[in-house]
Amino acid sequence: MEIVFTVLILLLAVAASGMLTRALPFRLPLPLVQIAIGAMLAWPRLELHVVFNPEIFMLLFIPPLLFADGWRIPKREFFMARRAILMLALGLVFMTVLVVGHFVHALVPQMSLPVAFALAAVLSPTDAVALSGIAGKGKIPGQLMHILEGEALMNDASGLVALKFAVAAALTGAFSLREASVSFVIIALGGLAVGAAVSAVFSFVSAHFLNLTEEGDPAPGVVMTLLIPFAAYLSAERFELSGILAAVSAGMTMNFASITEKWQVASRVRTTSTWTMIEFVFNGMVFIMLGLQFPHILGRALLDAHETNDAQAARLIGYIVAVAIALYAIRFVWVWLLRWFASRGAAKHGVANAVPGLRMVSVTTVAGVRGAVTLAGVLSLPELLPNGTPLPGRDLAIFIASGVILLSLLVAVAALPLLLRGWRRGKDPHAAEEALARTLAAQSAIRAVDRLHDTECADLDESAQAYATDVTARVMDLYRRRLATLDDERAPRELARRADALEFRMKLAAMRAERKTLLDLRDTQRINDETLNKLMREVDLSETALTARKR
Repeated sequence: MEIVFTVLILLLAVAASGMLTRALPFRLPLPLVQIAIGAMLAWPRLELHVVFNPEIFMLLFIPPLLFADGWRIPKREFFMARRAILMLALGLVFMTVLVVGHFVHALVPQMSLPVAFALAAVLSPTDAVALSGIAGKGKIPGQLMHILEGEALMNDASGLVALKFAVAAALTGAFSLREASVSFVIIALGGLAVGAAVSAVFSFVSAHFLNLTEEGDPAPGVVMTLLIPFAAYLSAERFELSGILAAVSAGMTMNFASITEKWQVASRVRTTSTWTMIEFVFNGMVFIMLGLQFPHILGRALLDAHETNDAQAARLIGYIVAVAIALYAIRFVWVWLLRWFASRGAAKHGVANAVPGLRMVSVTTVAGVRGAVTLAGVLSLPELLPNGTPLPGRDLAIFIASGVILLSLLVAVAALPLLLRGWRRGKDPHAAEEALARTLAAQSAIRAVDRLHDTECADLDESAQAYATDVTARVMDLYRRRLATLDDERAPRELARRADALEFRMKLAAMRAERKTLLDLRDTQRINDETLNKLMREVDLSETALTARKR
């Protein structure tokens, strides 16, 4: 009963966080609000302390979130930026482990080098979810955001694999770079293959047994999609491969399957809405659980240090600041070098002034916020060595990692708006291809209607043909006006857009009047709830389709 009560409280906190961000007179990023709510729920009198089990957390929360990110991320941009993503997700991670690990060991000599490497490994993954919540939608240029999202997708796996070898070195005292490199390649490629295989199996099952390709209830298929990330993660972990990369690979593979003609429209719509809700709930729970842990971890360490002497407490805070500065410094230098080498390559191809921009490098540096994977990784450090003695430096590593997470979030909240202010991002790079796609789709629709008209009118009499021609003209007019709004000439385009805006307002007013009338009919008992729900769903879907074009 206590577990059920705790889950309900967490769900209520997630919902309250969304309402609170809209009610506040000033804008606060949603992740920060959720962390603050979690910290308030950790108040001792509420007795709501949730034990943070890293294994359960990694199994329950991380696979579905990474699966959803892999499903959503633009594949073309991901592959176009693969070099930058891999250099950040692999090269920067291992450089961070090497440099920051040695720095932490020099800063805190009582922490052994393997534990320092483990701390650096868990601090290397970044959190794109927290970043998008802090920066806001569309504030970071699309190309850079795709790189940061791709980095966050991939560096969770590389950071946790590096953590695995660092922990093994701490427990056994032995480490082989060659063995670690070979194992990493096998673990990564194996995880990607397992995830793709699990999605392929699901696509086969759904196409043949779950009514995704026929008229029927799409609910079984939607439920199956909820199980795919867990199946991919557990299957990969069972063979000691990367479960995280398996979840990412499964999501990217499912993206290709869901947009084919094999899926029902109802299945696609319901799956999208279901996963949107799951992402919101799970992301909210992750940050609220982070907030629940911070007061206990940071407060206990600072209180113990204060009881010893105030200098010790100041030293602990200094450790957090020093490690955060080291992380920012290595990230800044690495990103600057990557852009410098890229600019050299561009200059060889005749591109003038191809130099790394300081603002772009600074945004990329500050955007490397740490999140839940870092906390889960550091809490997974073993408490005891094989001989039964406590692992030296474990508590300090947890304290530093927790402090760096919180500090990176606060720095991003303060610095990103300043760095992004007044940044001229230019025109939407996808506007031209969107206009082309709308034009070609509308032209294709007109041709299809014309062909159907010829087929349908072949055996009709003169009166029926006239009626069919009128229907055809009305359907075609919708697409002709859509083409007019995309016209290259300004005058007809503006006229068509004004007409389109007027039509939008009229349709919206009509649909809302429909909805009001349906509710009045139900209130006067002239229709029942079943009839109301059916008709309201039709109106709601029509309004959703209408408003989607205006976003």
